[in-house]
Amino acid sequence: MSYHTPVLLKESVDGLNIKPNGIYVDVTFGGGGHSREILKHLKTGKLVAFDQDDDALQNQIHDKRFLFAHHNFRFLKNFLKYYKIDQVDGIIADLGVSSHHFDQPERGFSFRFDGKLDMRMNQQARFSAADILNNYEEAEIAKIFWEYGELQNSRKLAHAIVSGRSGKKLVEIKDLVDLLMPFLPKHAEHKFLAKVFQALRIEVNREIEFLQNMLLQTTDVIKPGGRLVVLTYHSLEDRVVKNFIKTGKFEGEAEKDFYGNFKVPFIAVNRKVIIPGDKEINENNRARSAKLRIAEKV
Repeated sequence: MSYHTPVLLKESVDGLNIKPNGIYVDVTFGGGGHSREILKHLKTGKLVAFDQDDDALQNQIHDKRFLFAHHNFRFLKNFLKYYKIDQVDGIIADLGVSSHHFDQPERGFSFRFDGKLDMRMNQQARFSAADILNNYEEAEIAKIFWEYGELQNSRKLAHAIVSGRSGKKLVEIKDLVDLLMPFLPKHAEHKFLAKVFQALRIEVNREIEFLQNMLLQTTDVIKPGGRLVVLTYHSLEDRVVKNFIKTGKFEGEAEKDFYGNFKVPFIAVNRKVIIPGDKEINENNRARSAKLRIAEKV
């Protein structure tokens, strides 16, 4: 199954600083691109991979060094405990939605197709984009568009949706796009709709909340000297990761010890964020917004 061309593959796997006998975790398995590359560097080591999507099951790697957890990465600590693993040498997270998801009309991730307003990463989950649009209060919808889509006219959009759904439930992608037509800016329609769909997807999958859950667990799970490698694709995610690496928190300054020194769980390895070069962007357009951050456990 064609899934996803991993972005900054060499740079991100190199960032793990892999030991041949180490234990590593790929918390966003997807098509297995990063996992396969990590296994090339392992001898007696182990790799644990997480993915909640049923489609990812088809990409499992049949290798005695490989363990697969068919769950969201917020269960990181629990499943490592289940596998009798206390600490690991490195964790990699590629937070991009795979090309596979965008290219499947029935999954509802893209406005390029008509299909159901779904957007669930975990297909067993009951809560879809249609549930948000048909059941949330106007103020809640406005908040999602403002916070997760950074849309300036979030209140107007929310009002149009609540007014529109009173006559007919919003079920198909076309239902939503038709409602938003009067708000689409000329020459930037795609960018605008991408922000709307991003906001809904983040809410459906509780992406920011679960990312924060996972990052907080890495402070206990990664050994001193181990690495945390994260690829982000939009400013909201990147801000969460950047703040966490810098302070060990998501807001505010790092805590201080008795002597007034900052206490941080990680130190950034790459002081400046790593981004793809022109060649990679030309070959893979979805790489254009990628940012790679690497940190080492103190």
